[in-house]
Amino acid sequence: MLLFTTFGRYLTKRFTRAILGVFSTFFFLIGTLDFVELMRRAGDSPIATTPRIVQLALFRVPAVAEQIFPFAALFGGMFALLTLSRKLELVVARSVGISAWQFLQPAATVAGVLGLISIMIYNPVAAELKRKATALETRLFVRSGGKSALSKEIWLRQRSVDGQAIIRAAGALPDEDGLSQVTFFIFNPNGSFKERIDARQALLRPGHWELADARSTSATEEPQSYKSYVLATTLEPEQMRQSFTPPDAVGFWSMPGVIDRTQRAGLDTTPYELRYQSLMARPLLLIAMVLVAASVSLRFFRFGGVTKLVIGGVAAGFVLYVATQLSEELGSSGIVNPIVAAWLPAALGAMLGALALLHQEDG
Repeated sequence: MLLFTTFGRYLTKRFTRAILGVFSTFFFLIGTLDFVELMRRAGDSPIATTPRIVQLALFRVPAVAEQIFPFAALFGGMFALLTLSRKLELVVARSVGISAWQFLQPAATVAGVLGLISIMIYNPVAAELKRKATALETRLFVRSGGKSALSKEIWLRQRSVDGQAIIRAAGALPDEDGLSQVTFFIFNPNGSFKERIDARQALLRPGHWELADARSTSATEEPQSYKSYVLATTLEPEQMRQSFTPPDAVGFWSMPGVIDRTQRAGLDTTPYELRYQSLMARPLLLIAMVLVAASVSLRFFRFGGVTKLVIGGVAAGFVLYVATQLSEELGSSGIVNPIVAAWLPAALGAMLGALALLHQEDG
């Protein structure tokens, strides 16, 4: 195989440097823009000092930059192939009988390996840093009157010995396992509505909720107010936090356990299943991006028309990325099975890229 020859190692090094170079450039730009935005918000918080803002930006950037891996593979592959073509290295390779499929082996291997590293190592680290960023952002801005991701409305569902309940809350408590401005819609085991309970806050304890300043309303009794109210639950603190934790804040290795606990709690696992399948499909998506890049980057420079091909390749890469996002939206809404939504765009992109290369190289 060409991959293990001297020329193959040379190509592997070139593709690795190109893809990582593009990713590092985007990473730096995202970090700079995020830091500027956080500094603008820091004017509303007296405790948001510059070192804290730098720390917050560093915590936030990896999770955001994770979305650009496909573009790093696309632009990095195009840059490496165009450079090799401009220096006539690919022409020399073809002259000694090396086909395009052979010198694309290192590129596809680099894309696949980087995809595996991104989901097995990079993603867990980025998810952990995102959780730390959320906590730090809450301390810096929410306590000073700002808004954070934790301040959005939260919906939960629970099962208990008393039946099922739907929970709506204005937001999560930043310091404890609990919810603020919470409403419980409680149903009997047979599914009929039982009562509604409104409370200023609800703290999750082992096996029960502790409600403060609660008011109970039902169809059969007069409304009653309670200074303190206890409500049974099977939810655990980790399950509650996961219910309003976005799937991209859960690491790859933790995802199966999160899906299992969420399912046992009777909550919707579709977003987590979709995220898990999307992560596993990432290596194939990066390979598809490299194939798309190759289909527009192997033309001999002296033949002309390279600029149009490059623009077409960039457009094709963006279309593939948009199709991936659209498929994930359909999957998250339950219209499409999560496995199909995650794997179909990557598989179609790889097949279309291979088809374009077959047409270009083999007629």
